[in-house]
Amino acid sequence: MTDERGMAIVGAGHVGGRAAQTLREAGWQGRITLIGAEPHMPYERPPLSKDLLTARREAEHCRLRPREAWVEDGIEHVVATVQAIDPREQVLRLDDGRTIAYEALLLATGGDARRLSIPGANSAGVHCLRTLDDALGIRQRLTPGARVVVIGGGFIGLEVAASARMCECDVTVVEGASRLMGRAVPEPIAARAHALHERKGVRLLLGAAPLAIETGENASLVVRLESGDALYADTVVVGIGIEPADGLARAAGLDVERGIVVGQTLETSARNVYAAGDVAVFPSRFGTHRIRQETWHNAETQSQLAARNMLGAREAYRALPWFWSDQFDYQLQVAGEPGLGRQSVVRSIADDAEIHFHLDSGGRLVGASGLGPAGAFVREMKLARMLVDREAVIGQAELADLGVKLKRFL
Repeated sequence: MTDERGMAIVGAGHVGGRAAQTLREAGWQGRITLIGAEPHMPYERPPLSKDLLTARREAEHCRLRPREAWVEDGIEHVVATVQAIDPREQVLRLDDGRTIAYEALLLATGGDARRLSIPGANSAGVHCLRTLDDALGIRQRLTPGARVVVIGGGFIGLEVAASARMCECDVTVVEGASRLMGRAVPEPIAARAHALHERKGVRLLLGAAPLAIETGENASLVVRLESGDALYADTVVVGIGIEPADGLARAAGLDVERGIVVGQTLETSARNVYAAGDVAVFPSRFGTHRIRQETWHNAETQSQLAARNMLGAREAYRALPWFWSDQFDYQLQVAGEPGLGRQSVVRSIADDAEIHFHLDSGGRLVGASGLGPAGAFVREMKLARMLVDREAVIGQAELADLGVKLKRFL
């Protein structure tokens, strides 16, 4: 057993890596142990479904920091799986037999890609996209003319579809719901994304579900749909979301609710144990409910705050939910919680872009969502995000009028 009690982090992805870095920057001089099952040093996930797939970026450019930086900071990277947490004794037990005592612990376990539960789901040529190795495996199959079937019309599915089309593949997206991106974005934004993909040559099948995946001639695949239709593919990519990796926390007796429940400081129900990133279920700043966010912004902000609180800062997490999705030459953004809005105002911008402002019953901005080409849209959306962050109360006519500059309300 390692007797020196230091800072331990379970999960060596974006959250874990940034937290380790922040611990050093905040002045912690003791031991930092970063434990993860993947052999790679911490990396960012957004490029996996975009620039890495299209070969505009290589694997080394996805790294959170250069390898040398981890060595210089004296951060110990352990490739292992944590078998159990003992919150009372403040000890971790690894699958290689080692035990690690900790002073404070961060659970940054993220999530696991959901798998299809149909015949043929594990056939060769059927892929999920969650890790760097997953992305590299899919990338080599995106050759001009390749037939790609994407199952799932959420963000990952649509980003993969866009990347595959940019690689000149023949792409079909199969989505079980009646529209794309479920409840993650307002319906008008989803409709605009639908039209964008169709313009770019993606075939979209809504209200469709796979029944089985069979192996055809020359190692090709046949996706059988419940409708009786068949889709022929060289590659199938399954993008139907993730399941929060909260099993370790549940086994340790921590409060779990489709993710690890944390308070405003990101501390769990166990003393000195924190959780952040995709796996954390945290209080909304707009109400009394809890939310979970699978975004780069959430990973970046929660990791740093959790690290400071591991050192005793006791800061409350108040960052505004925000995410973006790059699809072709367009960007989709959502800030705040649009689902809490009771009325919406559309602000149309040049170059086929628009922003929807979402207001609660009192006229307070609780969300903003939009889609458009990079440029004016991104600049305007940044201002919109700042207004939502301030929970501004602005007249609907002014929000819709392009002649009224959003900057004046800041």
